[in-house]
Amino acid sequence: MKKEELEKLRQKLAERKEKLEKELASFATKDKKVKDDYDTRFPDIGTPQSTDEAALRVTTYDSSLPMEYALELRLADINKALVKIKKGEYGICENCGQSVEEKRLQAMPEAKLCIKCQKK
Repeated sequence: MKKEELEKLRQKLAERKEKLEKELASFATKDKKVKDDYDTRFPDIGTPQSTDEAALRVTTYDSSLPMEYALELRLADINKALVKIKKGEYGICENCGQSVEEKRLQAMPEAKLCIKCQKK
């Protein structure tokens, strides 16, 4: 892979990382003890005046947990790809060891598998 293309992909990954971190920060707090982990904040909408308002808080919190988890997984994949770039190991399929297709990396720069292995 050409250096210019690799730099474009690195920049794309860095932009995606920043966007994910901002999205996570909007409803979760970064865990100081566990790297790249966030904890969903319980919504603070004042003291609930009714059972319905209390239920709304719990529902809001409950619906945020899977979103937090999914975003953390994507962030971890991006961080892993950025480390691979630094180590010179980027673009290699984690399953078969072959090169990941450049078109695939352009579409999904955090891809860990080539298309053939992804389909398995």
